[in-house]
Amino acid sequence: MAESKVREPLFHVVKREGLPIWKTLLVYAAAIVGGLLLVSIFCAVCSEDIDNPLEMFSSMFDGAFGTERRIWIFVREGALLLGVSLALLPAFKMRFWNLGANGQIVISCLVCYSIMNWANTSETPIPNAIVVIMIILFGVGAGIVWAAIPAVFKAFFGTNETLFTLMMNYIAQGLVTVMITIWAPTGSGSLSPIKNYGLPNVINEHFLAILTISLITVFIFFYLAKSKHGYELAVVGESEKTAKYAGINVKLVTIRTLILSGAICGIVGLLITGGISHSVSSVSHNNMGFTAIMTSWLAGFNPLITIATSFLITFISLGMGQVRQDFGFYNDAIANVALGIVYFFIIACHFFINYKLVFRNSKHLEEKMGITTVGGEKGKKGGNG
Repeated sequence: MAESKVREPLFHVVKREGLPIWKTLLVYAAAIVGGLLLVSIFCAVCSEDIDNPLEMFSSMFDGAFGTERRIWIFVREGALLLGVSLALLPAFKMRFWNLGANGQIVISCLVCYSIMNWANTSETPIPNAIVVIMIILFGVGAGIVWAAIPAVFKAFFGTNETLFTLMMNYIAQGLVTVMITIWAPTGSGSLSPIKNYGLPNVINEHFLAILTISLITVFIFFYLAKSKHGYELAVVGESEKTAKYAGINVKLVTIRTLILSGAICGIVGLLITGGISHSVSSVSHNNMGFTAIMTSWLAGFNPLITIATSFLITFISLGMGQVRQDFGFYNDAIANVALGIVYFFIIACHFFINYKLVFRNSKHLEEKMGITTVGGEKGKKGGNG
């Protein structure tokens, strides 16, 4: 019988050994620019007010950097998103998929506002210093409790942390809605800001949030890279069996890590209600909990790269808000479309940074698969001829 021919697929997906950092950054930059160019064309098609697709870029930069106030808001919003992203990093590195950051932020906002409202309606004047101490302790504590509950159930009962933390979001938002109906019985659905209580105004209403998140960024970097706790959660994330064999208390690490995650989310909630809005609503989180999942993943769970991804997403969000105003888009859909397109481009380039396509009959494929083209002397590696 004639020797059967080895039939190979048209191409194979092969993992790269690694691109130089400058090439990786260049690919990401090209993906971002390409995504924004596609968004600009989309906007030009959808709006008669855009004569040149490049006008959108000018509008975006104006929305983020057009005035001193806009610059402050850009840095503050980027810092808050960075804070939530950093809160998720330890849990994600441990393979604990914490989808409950929105709830942990909102419950902290609710507790802070409750204390401020109590002080504001008290017949006896309450010094703001006492209120500040209380909102720091109880606001951050609320975020810790909201994260620790699913952690305890995961550690001792093996529950699904993804669903558990997700459901905790809805419970927190429901509690806020209930309390708003109590505090605003007129049915307005919104609460007036309590300006006379809250965190001190350092320079302006933005600076304290920026400073706090900057300190948290430094802490998380050293915590994950240099501390024993950071090493332990990384081992648990790689393999729980290995961690147990090494003498690591997996239950303790799980609960401890989620306490840290909830504390940072609690700090973000404290900054929002205690220092920025002085109020609370069911959307005080501004959906940062879900956005932070993308920013941390895009950064490869690296705290320093997370800075860049957080501010990139903030720039697109604020910039597209200005585009909406300048060119007659009447809702947030265009901003969501823009983010979706940019996400798609970045995820696509992320794949090609880590993998490459090797087509049939290429020399690299021959070396990898141990075959030659039909008619060659070399057969399949390990064969008889």
